[in-house]
Amino acid sequence: MAPKIYRSPLPDVPVPNRSVFTHLLSSSTNPHLVGEHPAVLPAYIDAPTGTTLSRAQVKSFALQLAYSLQNHPNLQAKRGEVVLIYSPNSLSWPVALFGSVAAGLRCTLANSAYNARELAFQYTDSGAQLVYTSEEGLPVVLEMFKSLGVNESEVKKRTIVLTTSLHWAGSAYLPAVPIAKGFATLADLLGHGALAQEEKFDGDLANETVYLCYSSGTTGKPKGVETTHRNIAAVLNQTLPAFPPQNPGSDKMLGILPFYHIYGAVMLLHLPFLSGIPVVIMARFDPVQFLENIPKYKITSSLIVPPVLVVLSRLPIVDKYDLSSLDVLFSGAAPLGAALTKQVKERLEKNRTNGKEVFILQGYGLTETSPTTHLIQKADGVRKIGSIGILLPNLEARLVVDGDGDGNIDAKEGQHGELWVRGPSIMKGYHNNAIATKDSITPDGWFKTGDIATRDSEGFYAIVDRRKELIKYKGFQVPPAELESVLLTHPEIADTAVIGVDSEKEATELPRAYLVHVRPDAVKTEAEKVAFAKGVQKWIQSKVARHKFLRGGVVVIDAVPKSAAGKILRRELRELAKKELAGRDPADDIVRAKL
Repeated sequence: MAPKIYRSPLPDVPVPNRSVFTHLLSSSTNPHLVGEHPAVLPAYIDAPTGTTLSRAQVKSFALQLAYSLQNHPNLQAKRGEVVLIYSPNSLSWPVALFGSVAAGLRCTLANSAYNARELAFQYTDSGAQLVYTSEEGLPVVLEMFKSLGVNESEVKKRTIVLTTSLHWAGSAYLPAVPIAKGFATLADLLGHGALAQEEKFDGDLANETVYLCYSSGTTGKPKGVETTHRNIAAVLNQTLPAFPPQNPGSDKMLGILPFYHIYGAVMLLHLPFLSGIPVVIMARFDPVQFLENIPKYKITSSLIVPPVLVVLSRLPIVDKYDLSSLDVLFSGAAPLGAALTKQVKERLEKNRTNGKEVFILQGYGLTETSPTTHLIQKADGVRKIGSIGILLPNLEARLVVDGDGDGNIDAKEGQHGELWVRGPSIMKGYHNNAIATKDSITPDGWFKTGDIATRDSEGFYAIVDRRKELIKYKGFQVPPAELESVLLTHPEIADTAVIGVDSEKEATELPRAYLVHVRPDAVKTEAEKVAFAKGVQKWIQSKVARHKFLRGGVVVIDAVPKSAAGKILRRELRELAKKELAGRDPADDIVRAKL
């Protein structure tokens, strides 16, 4: 039987075979344009100081940096070599990234919270030669090099410091301070010349790797995902038709997602530049600064993750700010429940001076898909709340029932199935991991996402859960994400995660919830925690079917472990559960009389 293949309702778009740099910054021959928009328009703005890089400055600085990367006597980087970026978000990021791409280098983006051991793994696995680091990250980089046996003089040749000072960008707020003595800084590498043009990756060369992001490692060691120049050009062109229209003259995006994650890298550093709108850069998400920056810069949109919405639903000071300029909050990286969406939407609309609607939309994608494959459009945001939207142009999708088999059984309409995706934005493969690549991509090009999804009759998709995270209770499937979205509607729960724990007594998995209380001081003692946990177990019985009851127990914790992108690290919770139970059966944690 032929597979049931779904396609996007939107028409296909052109996918150019050229470098990321060419696609974004050199696509026009008009000297007054950078890309398709006026060179004088702002591109990136430092939120604390207001220091701004225009589109022309970004291109100029990038080509200057590229010249030094290739010609500096201590660097002399060769086309195809790998450079690692280890830094929180900053105005230096787009210059470092696009300058490296212009020099023909591959960039591997590392979590700025990594310790020396974690950083050493990515540095060695990716084959990096150079490292960009922030000042605060420099001690970690030095410790990493020491652990790898690299001598001090060689370390200085391999390290470029992205200083806190923005004097190179014309900032009047932060004077130049020689903190990184003996190390080359970004400012040191500017002003010595510039490449006449970027390294080209035309035709088949566009299939060379440009970014090497690492998967979050929620189920094992992180894997390097090889994303090509063509992958990025494809995902940008595919996303634009479904993304809310942006006005280069007035719209601004607030950037809080980490640039080292592909969601932040592509959707904050690349897509807004292609659209001609500036991004106001925050080093990291801080609730108060987030709220202050929206009216300060008249922010119209922001890309977020679900934990940000949890904060906005709970934080009392939200009501004190005029957020009337905000048009769209776009969520991705983890499932977003309909109840939380409604809660935040109503709160944000309550105090608006202009009476306009706020759109809280959801998208879907993975590092392996560069990242976006689905988006919900503004017109469908309310009526299809909870959906990840439609499939983007140029992509094909399947919902496969036997994801571990040969893929011959497709889900019926409305039935759950593993989402498989095929198209020009699918990664080349996992770096140095042919086995993982073969397990993830079929011979005919289908990438197995590992996510369980449904598709309705109108072509809108919804993610049910991760295939490997579904809890099996006596033959019934229990999606943790569904229980989490219900629990987040409880007025005293700030955050939550649900896992399955094995019960020998019941001969099945049992759902076990971990909760963060809105007011930690209300559950200080063990007795208070137990009372609250039992109350939640009883409360949820009126909200879900019997097979979804929290029979594996409820535990109050200080914080839910999550990756930088907001994904719950369930592996850590499973290890915690083993220690907590220590030989006891989880069924013993049941409020037996009620369940």
